[in-house]
Amino acid sequence: MDVGGNGSGLPVNNKQRAMLPNKTRGEFTRNQRKDSEGQSESPDLEFEYSDTDKWAAELSELYSYTEGPEFALNRKCFEEEFRVHVSDKKWTELDEAQHRAHAMRLLDSLEVTAREKRLKVARAILYMAQGTFAECSSEVEVQHWMRYNIFLLLDVGTFSALVELLNMEIDNSAACSSAVRKPAISLADSTDLRVLLNIMYMMVETIQQDDPADKPEWKIIKETFRTELGSPLFNNEPISVMLFGMVTKFCSGHAPHFPMKKVLLLLWKSILFTLGGFEQLQSIKVRKREELGLPPLPEDSIRVIRSMRAASPPASASDLIEQQQKRARREHKALIKQDNLDAFNEKDPYKADDSREDEDDNDDNDNSIEAETFPLERDEVMPPPIPHPPSERVSFPKGLPWAPKVREKDIENFLESSRSKFIGYTLGSDTDTVVGLPRPIHESIKTLKQHKYVSIAELQITKEEEFQKTPLSGGEEEVETCATELLYQGILPSLPQYMIALLKILLAAAPTSKAKTDSINILADVLPEEMPTTVLQSMKLGVDVNRHKEIIVKAISAILLLLLKHFKLNHIYQFEYMAQHLVFANCIPLILKFFNQNIMSYITAKNSISVLDFPYCVVHELPELTAESLEAGDNNQFCWRNLFSCINLLRILNKLTKWKHSRTMMLVVFKSAPILKRALKVKQAMMQLYVLKLLKVQTKYLGRQWRKSNMKTMSAIYQKVRHRLNDDWAYGNDLDARPWDFQAEECALRANIERFNSRRYDKSHSNPDFLPVDNCLQSVLGQRVDLPEDFQMNYDLWLEREVFSKPISWEELLQ
Repeated sequence: MDVGGNGSGLPVNNKQRAMLPNKTRGEFTRNQRKDSEGQSESPDLEFEYSDTDKWAAELSELYSYTEGPEFALNRKCFEEEFRVHVSDKKWTELDEAQHRAHAMRLLDSLEVTAREKRLKVARAILYMAQGTFAECSSEVEVQHWMRYNIFLLLDVGTFSALVELLNMEIDNSAACSSAVRKPAISLADSTDLRVLLNIMYMMVETIQQDDPADKPEWKIIKETFRTELGSPLFNNEPISVMLFGMVTKFCSGHAPHFPMKKVLLLLWKSILFTLGGFEQLQSIKVRKREELGLPPLPEDSIRVIRSMRAASPPASASDLIEQQQKRARREHKALIKQDNLDAFNEKDPYKADDSREDEDDNDDNDNSIEAETFPLERDEVMPPPIPHPPSERVSFPKGLPWAPKVREKDIENFLESSRSKFIGYTLGSDTDTVVGLPRPIHESIKTLKQHKYVSIAELQITKEEEFQKTPLSGGEEEVETCATELLYQGILPSLPQYMIALLKILLAAAPTSKAKTDSINILADVLPEEMPTTVLQSMKLGVDVNRHKEIIVKAISAILLLLLKHFKLNHIYQFEYMAQHLVFANCIPLILKFFNQNIMSYITAKNSISVLDFPYCVVHELPELTAESLEAGDNNQFCWRNLFSCINLLRILNKLTKWKHSRTMMLVVFKSAPILKRALKVKQAMMQLYVLKLLKVQTKYLGRQWRKSNMKTMSAIYQKVRHRLNDDWAYGNDLDARPWDFQAEECALRANIERFNSRRYDKSHSNPDFLPVDNCLQSVLGQRVDLPEDFQMNYDLWLEREVFSKPISWEELLQ
């Protein structure tokens, strides 16, 4: 069983060779040569994918450039309070006891009823959270005092007080109604909310940062805060549920003044802090597999992806020689048989072989992945081939980055087709009986079983089926009360509305969206009260608006991906519930619409003014801004947040479509192939991998003409994407090419999800037939029943009417 390529990326066996007409094979080699000449023009992007960007970048993205003047206002409010209660000393000169005493005073002052006074105190606390920057001489010093002050504020109980104030502001109907009536909402409408959200974000973002120099008591405070943040302590719900409520209220139009960027950033960081990032997900997965008795993971996917290169690796000399010798031996035969094979493969139920349909693909004619220079060409002198030891043939090819995987279902299908072909009988799900099958089939089954992978999701589905079949004898399910479970329980009642709201904001923030009158206004917390009057001010605001939208896309993509990954690990049906509502809310076409732009321009966009970023802007003297300095932007090769957003959105699309035939067909119907192919021009290994995965699942439905003209993309899929043994994704004669019944597949899944949710979470509507009943006469009669007062007062009347005045027919009763 030969799976995968031979290092050069070219298919190797006869069945696959049939897919490569002679003309295409020649073109493929020529294109490799042609592309390698211009390869130096676009180097690989030095991007390291992580949970978040660097701490300084994450802090600076909280503030819009139009908020710049407020830094001085916060300082003024703090210094006024400070001079009243403390001597003329500086904050950095006081000892710890004095720091704590002043923090407590500020916290007490937050509870005043006068709104103006409360806002001043909140600004003073915000200045503390910003590191009392006026007394610092460098950014490092600001960050040091930020960390110190924030742990101090948390220790005296500031966060809980802020949550209460935030609740008051959310429920402030006067502010909501005045904002709804305003023709244009500006920064001033959300002042109170912005100050509170700024402090809360600074606290969450700073505390979740790991610092080896932290005191032991700080580490305890951090863990306590993480637990509190994920528990239903605030209004009997986790903080994330409260923030989701703000998102839906904003999208419904009842609170257009909410500063949505800050809400989404705080929501993202709260989920990241309480549930954990990508590395924690990997360790949870390893632990869960161990608990369920499953074999360990074949590799750490994060490390594998980080070690991958963007361009295709060159072929080894021995592989090229071996391939050329095979080609020379079989070329004549292949040419004779080609016509018949072409005729067979033309029968594609999903795509007519019409060149007009490929016009949108041929504009970039597969220059998407620039292959590296092949060191050897046909006319060069070949060194002698390196002999392979026979044992190497058993293991998977060394050039592949991933260990192959096989599902139990794949083994069953392979055995069923082999039995019906050679013997003519079937045994259902029996994967052990191999009587009467030829020896090569035995070896194939052995190889398949060697790479069998059982996922946590498969076990969870099996367990759920057992619970549904045997509700009485199945026993009570032990549900681990972790942060993910608590969050799911919190958002379950309104999850569909939350998903629609997030996608609405994502659509409004996407650069491909046209400004419509009915779309939501996400710029309320970036537009100043007085619109710009000079060209320079207009340019600055333009940069600020674009940056604002990019940050919103970054936050939403990270929120959706984190929730999908955590829910999938916690229980597959929690993941499926969220995924299905994303699909119903048109998430798939929305992400494709997002990528239907010049993606290289988006990734290299320069929408930032580094001298205005916090904390740089509060420590250094600001140079005079000019139109030239604004246009220049930074010198970075790419914009970290935009590349991060693109990878997240591709990962979400992969999660929504994986193993779902109906959703894969949506990718085909929405003509995603040319859009995704353009995204391959970004030379970053991780982004290319997720694009290639999406292309792989739909390749068999795109028609033979597409495969012929996209051989380099096919080759890249062979080299970079995990191989599923006996998955013939590269040709259109698969059993999966069945009629597209979207509704049946989604309805069956929905029924399973609803059964799971009602069994586990809907205790009020549980089936009365399965509730315990007391049938013992003594215990029923022995129960004390409290009768209502009016019945006791009229007891004599009741006896007269219901007992004494009614004749009793004892014969009827005895019968």
